[in-house]
Formats: sequence, structure tokens, C-alpha cells
Amino acid sequence: MDLSKFKHKSSIQIRFKDIDHMGHVNNANHITYFELARIHYFRDVINESVNWNEQGVILAKTEINYHRPILLSDNVFVYSRVSKMGNKSYEVEYAITVENGDDVFVCASGMSVQVCYNYLNNTTVSIPESWREKVTAYEIGLD
Repeated sequence: MDLSKFKHKSSIQIRFKDIDHMGHVNNANHITYFELARIHYFRDVINESVNWNEQGVILAKTEINYHRPILLSDNVFVYSRVSKMGNKSYEVEYAITVENGDDVFVCASGMSVQVCYNYLNNTTVSIPESWREKVTAYEIGLD
């Protein structure tokens, strides 16, 4: 996987409760790591106050590919980027890595699709233009 196409990187703290009886991070936690990276991306790139009771996003799809195990003592990061934007939805791509000095190992990769949603009207809505502009500027290096 080409990590050079990712600009955003989030550190993940592995907790003891993430580990299963086989001694590695249980596969269900990887989706939570994607979610944390998505929240960090939104905070760092969009950086807008949102009333989540009225508007926001819903998760429509998640895909994950597992490449190697993650252990409790590993130094873990999630790289994320918005790889596609439609009218009402956008796709986020992820790479979960273990990094030890210059050695970087991709442990899992995947994507998710988020749909912008108005909770007051229970309808999908267009991606806010300010979000679109900020993501585009960030991803192509105009930030």
C-alpha cells in the first residue's frame, strides 16, 4: 500500500481490553480505530462546530482487509484520507500501521462511506460546501 498518498495520521493507543486470548488486537477493534481516525480527520481538517443532534453523518459502509496482527506493545497509527466525494456521501480510505523506527508495516487497510444526514428531517443532505472546500484544499495540498 502506498502511504505517500495519505496526509493525515492519527496515533492509536492500544488498550489491554483490545487484546484477545491469542495475544493480539481483536479484529473488531480495527473498525473503532478507523472511527477514531475519522474523528481526528474531521477535527483537524473540517474544524467546524456541528450540532450533531440536528445534522451530521451516518456510516453507510465499511470494508476492511487484515494483513498482519497488532500486539499490545506495538506503536500503532492510522493513516486516513478522503478518497472520493459525491453529492451527499464521501469515502474515507484507511491504513492501520505499526511503526518501529524506519520500519512501517501495514496491518490493515480499508474504507468507509459516510452519508451527510439531517436528523431533524430524517433525510440525506448534500455535503456542506465548506466541508468540500476544506477537504479538497487539504487533500491536494492547498491548506
